[in-house]
Amino acid sequence: MGNTFSSYKIDDRSLIAFIKREIHNLALQLGFTTHRAGETDIIVAELTSNLIKYANGGELLYRANVEEGQNEIEIYCLDNGIGIENLSKIMNDGYSSSNTLGHGLGSIKRLSNDFQIYSMKNWGCVQYVKICEQPDFRLPPLQKGLNNAVIAVNYPGEKVCGDAYHIKFLKRGFQIFVGDGLGHGENANEAVQLAVKAFKQSVEFEPDAILRDIHSVVKKSRGLVATIASVDYKSEIWSICGIGNINTRIYNGLENKTYTPYNGIIGHNIPRTLNNTIVPYKKHQIIVMHSDGLRTRWNLNDMTSIFKQSPNLIASSLLKENIRGTDDATILVGKII
Repeated sequence: MGNTFSSYKIDDRSLIAFIKREIHNLALQLGFTTHRAGETDIIVAELTSNLIKYANGGELLYRANVEEGQNEIEIYCLDNGIGIENLSKIMNDGYSSSNTLGHGLGSIKRLSNDFQIYSMKNWGCVQYVKICEQPDFRLPPLQKGLNNAVIAVNYPGEKVCGDAYHIKFLKRGFQIFVGDGLGHGENANEAVQLAVKAFKQSVEFEPDAILRDIHSVVKKSRGLVATIASVDYKSEIWSICGIGNINTRIYNGLENKTYTPYNGIIGHNIPRTLNNTIVPYKKHQIIVMHSDGLRTRWNLNDMTSIFKQSPNLIASSLLKENIRGTDDATILVGKII
């Protein structure tokens, strides 16, 4: 877990050929057949050309990933265009319109292993595409517990990310870590990767104890901020504890609460007393955790029907509206199913 997305602003048609070539070469490196790489070309061409034609540009994020032993490419496409009013109609293969983004969405759905889209009028659109090495690979059904998506992008111009995340699934429950090394670049990356290693190795379950373990390991690094949220299935509770400015919010239907972390820097100075915040764990909750690469004044209630959408679409919608562009940015969204 933890590989970041490459990001490109698409504001000129001349960029399309370059991005197609980048992703085509990535597909071949992952072992895609020439035919499958060609299908990937079609998907990328449709996404990028739609941005130019109908949305006056936008942003494309992509990365290589491995899931269920399957090599895959994940793509997010974000825009601030006029939006799509009739998604069901334009999803028909080959449908096009002269005044709405939509041409070719049916072909994207047909050629990809997973295609999701969310739009509001005069707000724009977010799209998520998963292209697996095997075109007929079927995604496994969602298991009880946490369904999650994470988007992480580097500070513009940096080759490494100073943010990181990891989720540990245990028989007892699961634990989520989101951290942000101070600053950005190699030193921030070193600090947060040391923290991830300590998180993986810790035998503690409660977040406060894990944070103390991490603090002792990263003392020679630049330091970081982090929040850990643990779920115990038997007691049906969240335990949440954080140090520094990782934003954590849990939605129960339309109601939500933000959980305030302690002041301090892990590896340098942390409070002598750390207490976990205890929250009831329920089906249909949504947890959002993100670094300060995103603004904090957002509300899911402002987006029509967003609670029905997947974590991928929720995360990309929040990223589209709130990314600062002045730091690494990571957002994790989990839905309890």
